[in-house]
Amino acid sequence: MADDKGFSATDIITFIGVPLAVLGVLPILYNTFVTLVNVSKIKRSLRHSRLTALTRSDVVNRVIEIDLPRYAVTPWDRFQHRGEYWTLSRNPSSIPGGSWTTFNWKTNTIGVKTQRVEYADQLRQPQVEVAFDELVSYLLDLGAIPDAHGWKLLRSTGLWTPVGSCLMRSPDGHNNALTIAPLDDSDGNLSLAVTWTGSWTTRDYSHLPPYWVRLPPPSPVENKSDGGESSHSIREDTPAAQVGESSSLRKESLDSTEERGNSNARRPITCQISVEGIVTALTQEEQLQSSTRLDSLYIEHLRVRGGRSDGAWFASAITAFGTTSQTILWNYRIPEDILSFARKETVPCGVLVLLGVVEESDTPEWATQYNNDHGASLDLHVQRHREQRAAMDAEQRLPPVQREAAAKDRMRREAEQRLQDSELPPSHRCRAGPANHQSVRAKMRQDTERREARVMQALQSPKWETKLVADRHLAWLKRQGNVAESLGAKDVVGTILHRMVLDGQFASSLCRMLDMWKAWAEIGGMKKADVAALQADQVLFAEATLLVALIKDTTTALEETVSMDLQECLRMWRKVRLG
Repeated sequence: MADDKGFSATDIITFIGVPLAVLGVLPILYNTFVTLVNVSKIKRSLRHSRLTALTRSDVVNRVIEIDLPRYAVTPWDRFQHRGEYWTLSRNPSSIPGGSWTTFNWKTNTIGVKTQRVEYADQLRQPQVEVAFDELVSYLLDLGAIPDAHGWKLLRSTGLWTPVGSCLMRSPDGHNNALTIAPLDDSDGNLSLAVTWTGSWTTRDYSHLPPYWVRLPPPSPVENKSDGGESSHSIREDTPAAQVGESSSLRKESLDSTEERGNSNARRPITCQISVEGIVTALTQEEQLQSSTRLDSLYIEHLRVRGGRSDGAWFASAITAFGTTSQTILWNYRIPEDILSFARKETVPCGVLVLLGVVEESDTPEWATQYNNDHGASLDLHVQRHREQRAAMDAEQRLPPVQREAAAKDRMRREAEQRLQDSELPPSHRCRAGPANHQSVRAKMRQDTERREARVMQALQSPKWETKLVADRHLAWLKRQGNVAESLGAKDVVGTILHRMVLDGQFASSLCRMLDMWKAWAEIGGMKKADVAALQADQVLFAEATLLVALIKDTTTALEETVSMDLQECLRMWRKVRLG
């Protein structure tokens, strides 16, 4: 029934109910509109960043779900994929968490990350998983420099390192290249973010990458004897070519192998060193052009294995050789027993006198002095033995005919020296009576006792530290003509390592010498047998001292540096999240 104004109850309900119903639907309409707008923005961002994702939306509850793949990444090969390795990505992501898309990577999908957001600006790109050492090595290869304070802070505080702390800087040092990122998407891993521009890349593939060491070839002085020996072997093989076709083929094969070996001996060698020791060794002309193993050298004798120390000695020495004041990253950790040995004082100075490396006047007083000859005659047999070894080594480098003549001349000269070294002159020996012969025997017995006593005193003489022993041996090698005068200790070590790669027999002999040295250092001191072993191959021991001294100097210089902090951090976190 209508009232006086003509409105019925139904009309009144309509006037009031319809607006209320509209007001009730408006939030749903608003949520739908906002959700669709945000979905559009999210899809546009994904499309602009070249990301493939699955999106779902709940328009009533204003919830948007995005499924984005999670990747594990690794840098491209610096030689085979130069375009990707040395240039930046053409379509870097602008979505937070996608700083890793600045570079080109080899990617591998390892899962899916589902996000629930309401607004487009809440979208986050999943961080990628990357090996920490590969990431740092890649940035160093491009030209980044480490921030000493950042690495020390990360080493001491770990995951509590403040967000934004800088680990790597741009080559000019003014901008952050690698920083600590929030832990929101890290799942307990170390979270990092990267920034880079094309103008910061200051290196290219021609530079030696991290973890690689270049070994110089031996100097002409060291190759001199080998060259003569090689030319002689070719002349010896020449008549065999007349025997038949098979002999000719064998000669050609030998000549080819010899020529290849001589070529390798004249060219630098680049070695890649990992946490497990040597990985590969390549012969290069001037620049490292490839990492493929098509032209790699045989290195099985230098690999780190249980029960053999050759690989550990080589990896330790080449790590020390490749470490300089500018070196930031190396891979192999020198064993503690080798470091401890290198720091000890193990070589008695008296033994160096017996070996003829130093003069007795340069050492503290350690031997008994006699009034008649002041101990000079006591070292006579050591001197004669050393001369004999040097003459025999020189004979081995001669052709067979000349070698035989030289051997006869040496034996004649030794016979004359034995007569000259005796107490009685040769002209009176035949007239010497029984009393004189008895006097000679007594004198010889006395000299023998004094020699034995002098050797024992030498073993008990003050010990010199490794650096001083190596310096004296380097000077001795130069006096003997084994090393060029212009070479320093580190240059000589480089040529020794070069030869170890090419000559497995030499490497094995040198490592046995190092093992023997380390053994007497651990048991308390040298013995007479050790002195005899050093006299038998004194050049090898001299080269061993240079290797050990370099290991000691390098590890001492690197203590409490950014390199140590960086390496410790790399060992603490093998994998990190980058975004």
